[in-house]
Amino acid sequence: RRLQREMDHLMDRTGWGLETPSCYPAMNVWTNEDGVIVTAELPGFKPDEIDISVVSDTLTVSGNRDPEDVGEGVTYHRRERGCGRFTRAFQLPFLVEGAEVEARFEKGVLHITLPRAEADKPKKIEIKAG
Repeated sequence: RRLQREMDHLMDRTGWGLETPSCYPAMNVWTNEDGVIVTAELPGFKPDEIDISVVSDTLTVSGNRDPEDVGEGVTYHRRERGCGRFTRAFQLPFLVEGAEVEARFEKGVLHITLPRAEADKPKKIEIKAG
């Protein structure tokens, strides 16, 4: 029981136990000619618990999940769902229009659309004869 209490204490202190916080939440990032699309799995979060920022070519997603209130006198049998603060940052492959970034949260998945900056889009150069 003492070992269990010590392990519970350690997991409470770090928030994520043995997990590596830098890989939470699971995220997918892909591009097309119009911009970057990012999805992040954040079950149990509310939109107001998530912060999104774009500075230059870096996207940062951060948030905080409070521990569950399970009541007094409860001893965890198993605790795998993390709580606490997380931050993920990605360097984007090109500049984006920060003012046009859109985010929506649906069924525990965050969807972020980052339009490519017009100045950063490839331009066809016309060759003049003569």
